[in-house]
Parts: sequence; structure tokens; C-alpha cells
Amino acid sequence: MKRGFLALEDGSVFRGFVLGEGEVYGEVVFNTAMTGYQEVLTDPSYRGQIVVMTAPHVGNYGVNEHDLESSEIHVRAFVVRDLSFYASSWRAEKSLSDFLISSGVLVMWGVDTRAIVKRIRTRGVMKGVLSTLDRSPQELINLAKNAPDISVQDLVSEVSTRKSYLWNADDIGKIRKPVLVVDFGLKRNILRCLESVGLDPVVVSPENATECVRDLSPLGVVLSNGPGDPRSVKAGFEFVRQIIGKMPLLGICLGHQLISIALGGEVFKLRFGHHGVNHPVKDLRNNRVLITSQNHNYAVDLSSVKGVNITHKNLLDDTIEGFEVQELKIKCVQFHPEAAPGPGDAFGVFKEFVSMIDGC
Repeated sequence: MKRGFLALEDGSVFRGFVLGEGEVYGEVVFNTAMTGYQEVLTDPSYRGQIVVMTAPHVGNYGVNEHDLESSEIHVRAFVVRDLSFYASSWRAEKSLSDFLISSGVLVMWGVDTRAIVKRIRTRGVMKGVLSTLDRSPQELINLAKNAPDISVQDLVSEVSTRKSYLWNADDIGKIRKPVLVVDFGLKRNILRCLESVGLDPVVVSPENATECVRDLSPLGVVLSNGPGDPRSVKAGFEFVRQIIGKMPLLGICLGHQLISIALGGEVFKLRFGHHGVNHPVKDLRNNRVLITSQNHNYAVDLSSVKGVNITHKNLLDDTIEGFEVQELKIKCVQFHPEAAPGPGDAFGVFKEFVSMIDGC
């Protein structure tokens, strides 16, 4: 345990305790979830980011193998107000602190996270540096200012699969309802949800997606979530342009943005992003309000998307949360219907995808 500093590019510096040693930079964002820190840590969409939790006490129920959303921690660093070193749950296999230490991820605590969050909400998302090295505050501020922006980093290539694989199956000849899941930073619960509605997910990389469509002849395609600026994922929207209208297509989070770009739409960066499990979204088709899990820094420009039926809207800032194009067999949502963490209000998205497949 050492003293460390978190410096933001606006010149603010926060001091706290740090587990581990070293120095990392990243885009500093905050997450409003009260629970689900393990899923947050292992969500590939957080690649390249330093995550600040607004919940004051984090780690009390430990971590376990089942709640991993990928095989590793993806956040650059983790910042909390009060870190629990003890796991008080029968499901726990180790403490959060041990999990972070064994993964080599810096965690800062004993810091005023409320002050950090208020600054981000006022100034917008910022680059930051978390360090235990012997540097002056001004040195750290300069490092934060000069850190590479997340929009110029090829983060998807760091988290997408290198090798195609079947989910919970060992022989492609045995699967009955194959769907291709293009991995831009996939969360495992997407695969669990697809399986629960009777589909057989086959996970592929963006680079291999076109070849796999030809070889597998799937019933549909799912574009997963993922990190960074969607405009930098050229393999993603180029693939979408090739398959639009040929088979049912479901986009989730980054997948939603890639479909929008492929249709000629544009995206923009939100002031401080949507990260949490309590975001109200209105389904415009039936006026039902869903409480959703979200994790994205970019949104689709409503005025740029033509010929689509807007299905969902964010009730906090009126951004697009989903649309469909029935004649092209397209459905996409900006939120996370698989949750993990968060409520299951939006699980119906997967059932709608199945209905779209069955209707072809």
C-alpha cells in the first residue's frame, strides 16, 4: 500500500492510497452502479479507461468466477472511496483487492470520489494519470494533458477474439440455430442470453466475419459492444455494409453505432458518457420505461439517421437508444439488454431478435 495521485488534464490532483505500484493513463469516467463492480472491471468496453465508482463502499461481496464478463480486467485503473478488503458473501472466491493485485491493476481508495465525479460532470470527460511514482503534481498534469486520446487508440483490436469459437458447444455440426456474434469487445452475458432464447452463438473476430458468414450461413448476426470511438472500427461498419438486408442483424452498444455509420449516420462524443445500471429508456412503441444498464461515451446523431424507425429514447438527455429498419431486418439498441450488471428490464430485445429470425 502506497500513497498515490490521480491527476486530470484540467489541473486537478487527488491524493489517496494505492494498491500496486506504477503509473497508468486513461480516460477518466464514472460509473453509478451500486453493485456489479466485477462485471464493470471485466467489461471490455472499459478498455483504456480509469473508472471511478460513485458508490462509496466497494468490494464487500468479493469476486467469483461466474460473474466474469471476460477473461481479464480491462480498466486501466480503479478508483473508489472506500475499498473493502474482506469478502462477506458465500459466493466469493477471493477479495476484490486480491483480484486486482493478482491482475496487476492499480486501485486507489481513500479519495474524494464525489469531488472527482462533480468535476467530470462539470468539465466533461478528461484524460488522467494515476501514479505512485515520485513525480510532482505539475508533472502528472502535463502527462495527463499529453496522453493519447481514446479516439486515436485501436482498442477493439486489443479485446476482440483472435480465434473463432462456439459458445457451450464442441462441434459445429451439432448446433441447430447458429447466429454469428462479431466480437468487438464482447460480454459473456450476451452469449448466455442468446443461448437462453434457443440460439447457438458462434463468436468471430471483425476481420473474419465476412468469411464466417459465407462458411456458416448463420440465421442472423449480432454485433457486440466494445471500447473506443466507433469511427475507428473500419472493419466493423464495412462488414455491416456487406450484409445489410441479407439476414437479421442485431447491434448492441458499439454494434448499434456501427450500424448507424453503415447507414450513413454520424456519431458524437457525449459530455461524460453513460455508465451505470439505472438509466431510464422509453420504448416509443408502447410507452414502457425500461431501467437499463449502459456503458458508452458516444451516441448517434438523431438528425443524421434517415429511413429508420426510432424505437428507444434516453429519458435523461433524449439521445437515441435504439432503432429498427424492418425491411432490412435490422434492430439495434444503445443500452445493454444483457445487463450484467443491472436489471433485466430489456431482455426482451433478444426475444425480438428471435422473432425476426423466425419471420424470415
